[in-house]
Amino acid sequence: MKRTSSRHLTVGLLGLTLLAGTPLLAQKAPAKTTPVKANDTTTPLHLLQPDYPVPYGKTKAEEVKQVLDRVYTYLDAATPAQLVDKQTNAVVSTSAKFNPNAVIKPGDFRLTSYEWGVTYSGMLLAGEVTGDKKYTAYTFDRLKFLSELAPYYKEFQNANPKAPTPMRGFMNPHALDDGGALTASMIKAQRAGLSADLRPLIDGFVNYIMTKEFRLTDGTLARNRPQPNTLWLDDMYMGIPALAQMGKLTGEKRYYDEVVKQYTQFSQRMFNQQKGLYMHGWVQEMSVHPEFHWARANGWALMTTVDILDVLPEDHPGRPAMLAQLKAHVKSLAALQAGSGFWHQLLDRNDSYLETSATAIYAYAIAHSINKGWLDTKAYGPMALLAWNAVSTKVNTKGQVEGTCVGTGMGFDPAFYYYRPVNVYAAHGYGPVILAGAEIIRLLKTHPSEINDSSVQITN
Repeated sequence: MKRTSSRHLTVGLLGLTLLAGTPLLAQKAPAKTTPVKANDTTTPLHLLQPDYPVPYGKTKAEEVKQVLDRVYTYLDAATPAQLVDKQTNAVVSTSAKFNPNAVIKPGDFRLTSYEWGVTYSGMLLAGEVTGDKKYTAYTFDRLKFLSELAPYYKEFQNANPKAPTPMRGFMNPHALDDGGALTASMIKAQRAGLSADLRPLIDGFVNYIMTKEFRLTDGTLARNRPQPNTLWLDDMYMGIPALAQMGKLTGEKRYYDEVVKQYTQFSQRMFNQQKGLYMHGWVQEMSVHPEFHWARANGWALMTTVDILDVLPEDHPGRPAMLAQLKAHVKSLAALQAGSGFWHQLLDRNDSYLETSATAIYAYAIAHSINKGWLDTKAYGPMALLAWNAVSTKVNTKGQVEGTCVGTGMGFDPAFYYYRPVNVYAAHGYGPVILAGAEIIRLLKTHPSEINDSSVQITN
C-alpha cells in the first residue's frame, strides 16, 4: 500500500505543469530542457505528497468492512465447530454414546482458548455494528456447540480429572486463562439473545474466579509463577470483565464491588503515574519492581477499563476513578504512537518492534471510548483512525493477521520481550482486529471526518 510517487517526482511534475501553463515559456519550450526550479515562490510546497509508510487519509467504512469480511471468511473456515474421533476422523454426535476419543475437529485455532473469548466478543460487536448477521452467527454457533460439549464430557471428566478433553479447562480450571475471557463472551452472547443454556458453564467459572483462584492476602487475584505471589497485568482482563458481565447479568452489586476492588488494587501496584503506563509483572517479594511496559498487557488493562465502564452502574462510587484512569492511560499512549500508526512491543522503547495485536486493542478501546463519550473526539479520533489504518495493512489476502506477538510469559529483562516471535497463528490478534474494525465503523458513522490541509480532522 506504500505510495509510489516520491517527493522529487511530484516536484518535477509540478514544474512541468508550470511550464505548460505559461504562454511565454511555452513559446520557448523547444530550446529549454531544464524544469523550472521548484521553490517557495514557484510551487505550493505544502501540497507535496509525503511517502506515508501506511495509508493515511480519509478512512471509509466500506473498506473497513471489507477487511472484517476477509478475517471472518478465514476464521469461519479455519475453526470448525464439530466433534470427531481423533483416530478415525469420523464425525461424533453428542447425542450418541460417549466416545473417549472424541475431540473438537482440529482447525487453526482452539475454540476454548481465552483468545477466542475475545474473538467471540468481537464477532458479536461486528454483527451489532454492521447488521451483518454472519458475525453474530459465528459466535452463537460455536458457543452453542460448547454448551453441548459440557454435559457430553461431564461424567468422563469427573472420573478422569486430568484427561485432556476439550472442556477440561472449563470443568477443572487451574488459572484465569482457562475461561475468564470465554466466560465474559458467553454472558455477552446470552445478553445478545443466544438461547443455548450456557449458564452452568458461566456459573462454574465465575465461582472459580470468586472463590478458588489464588489471591494475595488482600484478595488481589494472583499467580505463583514465575515467582511466588506474582501479579500479571494480563489477569485484569482474564478475570475482571467476566465478573463485570456477571454483575450486569444478575444485577448483584457484589460483583461490581469486587470488580472495582480488583481494578483498584491492580492499578495501585502496577500503574506508573509518571509514565501513565502499566508494568507487565509485579512480584510481592521484590524490593524494587522492574518495569517492562509490554504493549499487549497494557492493551488488556485498557480493554478491561472499557469493558467495566460499559456495564458499571452510573452511580457506582468506583466509576469516576475508573474514568480518570482511562484518560490518563490513553493520554500516555497517544504520546507513544509511532508515525506509522502502530505501537512498539515495549511501549517506551522505540527500538523494539511494532506490534499488531496491541495496536488493534488500542484502536478498539479508544474508538469505543470516543463513541461512548468518555474521550475527546477531536483529540483522539485521528489517532484511532491512524491505528486502524496500520492494523488493516497487517490483514493479508487470506484474512490472516500478521505481526502479532505469540503467547508471552513474564520476564524481568528486555531481551525476553524484544525477541518474542510473531506469527499469523498467534490467536491474540484476531479478536482485537475484529473489535477494532467494528468500533471504527461506528466511529465513522457517528463522527464524520475530512481532510483539511492534508490532515485528518474529525468534524463532529
